[in-house]
Amino acid sequence: MSRRPFTRRRFLGTTAAASAATIGFPYIRTSHAAGSLALGFWDHWVPGANDTLTKLCQDWGKKEKVDVKIDYITSQGNKNMLTITAESQARSGHDILAHPAWYALTYARQLEPLDDVMNPLIKQYGKVATAAEFLCKSGGKWIAVPAVTGTQVKPPCARLDLFKQHAGIDILSMYPVNKAPTKEADNWTWETMVVAAEKLKKAGSPIGLGIGQTTDSIDWVGAMFHSFGADLVDAKGHANVKTDAVKQVLDYSKRLVAAMPPDVFAWDDASNNKYLISGQGSMIMNPPSAYAVAKRDNPKVAAQCYTFEMPKGAKGRYAPFLPFLWALWGFSKNKSAGKSLLAHLLQRENVEKLVNASIGYDIPSFESMRDFKVWQQVEPPQGAVYHYPPRGTEEAWMACAPAPASIAQQMYTQSIMTKMIAKYTQGGEPMDKVLGWAASELEGYQRS
Repeated sequence: MSRRPFTRRRFLGTTAAASAATIGFPYIRTSHAAGSLALGFWDHWVPGANDTLTKLCQDWGKKEKVDVKIDYITSQGNKNMLTITAESQARSGHDILAHPAWYALTYARQLEPLDDVMNPLIKQYGKVATAAEFLCKSGGKWIAVPAVTGTQVKPPCARLDLFKQHAGIDILSMYPVNKAPTKEADNWTWETMVVAAEKLKKAGSPIGLGIGQTTDSIDWVGAMFHSFGADLVDAKGHANVKTDAVKQVLDYSKRLVAAMPPDVFAWDDASNNKYLISGQGSMIMNPPSAYAVAKRDNPKVAAQCYTFEMPKGAKGRYAPFLPFLWALWGFSKNKSAGKSLLAHLLQRENVEKLVNASIGYDIPSFESMRDFKVWQQVEPPQGAVYHYPPRGTEEAWMACAPAPASIAQQMYTQSIMTKMIAKYTQGGEPMDKVLGWAASELEGYQRS
């Protein structure tokens, strides 16, 4: 994901607590001037998106007289994950901290239960996405809330012109402007994609999908494995490495790797954006951050970029899903204000402001909130990100699911699936050796 160089920014402001109607009980200010809150939010890729979150907190805080200190923490170099680990060990730091994916479950015992925040919100807005609920609950209790900023899917963002000219694929015939997918979308499969990739490479405009050890790489590879039926660990924690489906996805990956730039194994979360924006790349898998930066830095490229669904595999069509969660540490000294702030930020009107600020990048976990107009309005081209949110014809999928969280978190942080592809393709290791290595790794995760 392309972005400016990271600078840790601290904004001093004020934030507030929600009304009794929001979460069912009031935030009661005391003689201690309502106290303070320290917030650690994810540093957004989309230019200007942080500012809207800051303003929401500041405006609200002026009403409730809570002093709020906001840090925006980058995911580059896994700095956000390192911050979570350090604060859990020190039992000090921020009150509310953004947790990616599996991290809230990892630190569940140190987090404040949030049923009194989420239950009224669910009554108000309805169902939360299944994957998000799974990651936010431990022992039947909410230990985090699904964050607005950062929660994303990573479907294809492709060049309409290059796909049509060099691969003979009319993307708009499958995914028309601001309309549901047509019957032709059934032909958008992994096989169709790799054939297109081979043609695009010959034309000098390869697709570029990272196979490194950061989230962009892990997420799309995880969705691909699942769509092939190649889940390495099942819901009961049993390893299933040496299956036909796993062998098939690795063989497929060898064809795909041959059609992509050779340095994709070294890509980080900025590389795919830079590649698309440069004008050379014909497709990446990413939220609309690449498109947003292209609009600013290379408008001619942006005018041809179109986001649409993932290819279909033998087991279905799955969108790479990376939810962010907002969690309140158990050691926080201002839990009441923290809960009220979380409930305030998850009100529909505030969620829509955040989604609009991200140009549709952020995906609300409340399914009733996926009707915002921003996904119809972003252009050029017309309908550029309309097909970005999953709307029933594909399912959001968290890489390393359905494995139990204790195993899945290790699979994710150790990048086991992308390493398998690297060993089999770039490293030239035989299939049996790669599968044996993966089985050994999983045995270690199961014991730890």
